[in-house]
Amino acid sequence: MTLVLVAGATGAVGSSVVRLVQERRLHVRAFVRDPQRAASVLGSDVELAVGDFADPHSLATAMKGVDRVFLACANHPQQFEYEANAIDAAAAGGVERIVKLSAVGAEIGSPLEFWDTQGRIEERLDASGVPAVVLRPTTYMTGVLASAETVSQLGKLFVPGGEERVAMIDPRDVAGVAAVAVDSDGFEGRTLTLTGPEALTYGEIARHLSTVLGRPVEYIDVPDDQARSNLLAVGLPDWLVTNLITLFGLIRQGVMSETTGTVQAVTGRPPRRFVEFATEFASAFQTARR
Repeated sequence: MTLVLVAGATGAVGSSVVRLVQERRLHVRAFVRDPQRAASVLGSDVELAVGDFADPHSLATAMKGVDRVFLACANHPQQFEYEANAIDAAAAGGVERIVKLSAVGAEIGSPLEFWDTQGRIEERLDASGVPAVVLRPTTYMTGVLASAETVSQLGKLFVPGGEERVAMIDPRDVAGVAAVAVDSDGFEGRTLTLTGPEALTYGEIARHLSTVLGRPVEYIDVPDDQARSNLLAVGLPDWLVTNLITLFGLIRQGVMSETTGTVQAVTGRPPRRFVEFATEFASAFQTARR
């Protein structure tokens, strides 16, 4: 039986990849740092390989007997080194395919550190000689959940998003494409740009929330300086806040305003619309309401 290592298995995309790959009757091994958390997220029937991206030995152990790898890593100052370690371990272990989660604007030299890092990782992956599929999704719908408290308490969506459209995607649709690419031949060497089915302004996103919640939600376009202060005030590290502010500046330039039909072409089903996502997660915007 084909053995798939899912690295980044407890993340928004990785956890869905684990489930979908299991549904395709492949054996899954999840590479995780915290086995207790992994069991609570993934269930008790998933084989766990406990380790850390910073530890090449644990990666080499996790790769033993593995045929294919889904590689995802959270944004981190050492993300390049972490993913390079995983790529090197996969190459040394004779892995036959890597499906790598990247980002829509991945490019060496990008003004956004996240995307520059992804570009450098993609270059390292290409040089490894391991056949690979690269997934480049837009920003995730789950990002709106970060505003759940202000939506629930104040009826306001504070985002430095301007009036430009963004074709955000549900992470589960990214996972759907990843599961097919892990299981099916014919995708090696391809870079797949993944978007939702529609490009919405944040004002339209607020109106969808209003409809779903049955009460007004107002979009407030926040200046970058105020957004930075707000993000720092809730405890986010400065490097992450800097990247988020840069990302929203690029969104305002329209870098995520185009849609693709890739999700449906690969999976056979259309990607979820934002109103569907908001309906499913409506309780998250209600729990803190006073």
